[in-house]
Amino acid sequence: MPIIDPPFVEIDIRSYGELWTADRHAFAQLVLPLSGEVELDIEGKGQRLNPLKGAVVVAGAWHSQQSAVENHSLIVDVDQAVVDHPIWERIAERPFADISPAARKLVEFMQLSIAGRAAPPSLLQGWVPLLLDTLTLEPPRLQSRLTALLAHAEANLALPWTTESMAQFARMSVSRLHALFLDELDTSPRAWLLSRRLNRACELLRHTNQPIAGIALSTGFGDQSALTRAMRSRFDITPLAYRRQGREPATKIQ
Repeated sequence: MPIIDPPFVEIDIRSYGELWTADRHAFAQLVLPLSGEVELDIEGKGQRLNPLKGAVVVAGAWHSQQSAVENHSLIVDVDQAVVDHPIWERIAERPFADISPAARKLVEFMQLSIAGRAAPPSLLQGWVPLLLDTLTLEPPRLQSRLTALLAHAEANLALPWTTESMAQFARMSVSRLHALFLDELDTSPRAWLLSRRLNRACELLRHTNQPIAGIALSTGFGDQSALTRAMRSRFDITPLAYRRQGREPATKIQ
């Protein structure tokens, strides 16, 4: 049986039947039951999964599953090269994990994020490290909290983000947040947020016919004049002129 090529990060809700089915793929897979029970065997290690017990299947591991009852599981397929996490080095020996109350909240968030729509890949990629931390019952790493914050903020640029609200979301002090941004991204929270908002606004100006005032609101600038001031300051161009020119600004967006 060929090994299936890895996705970036994909999420789905699946059910398993009474017949055992075997599989092997080049990406890791998180199996997080939402209801019912699933028998899962990973390289000769077997357990019964339920909403309190999940599993992580590392890339390349043979595994099979079946269920005699109605069941639904949240399945997260992850390219291990994309999501860097120390768990990959030891999960082959301990593939089954308790789903703690904290992990369950993350699972429920991910379930809601795909309800009726496709979740942005960047949002899923941002939440996976935090979920892996929680499944291993270790204190969430600062890097995992930062990754989740970046993904959530970029997926919700219209929210009135402040440095304080970003620190609160990441569950750390403002000074720690500033230090982490400087260490990991070589920038400040405020500068990063402005860059992401400008980046999204420029994409919408180039590729859509949305009114400029609407673009300003959807990217967190509040109104068209605020977006105009930001683009004049960063790129020395107005939104209308940028849209008409249909080209990248002279200063590269970071």
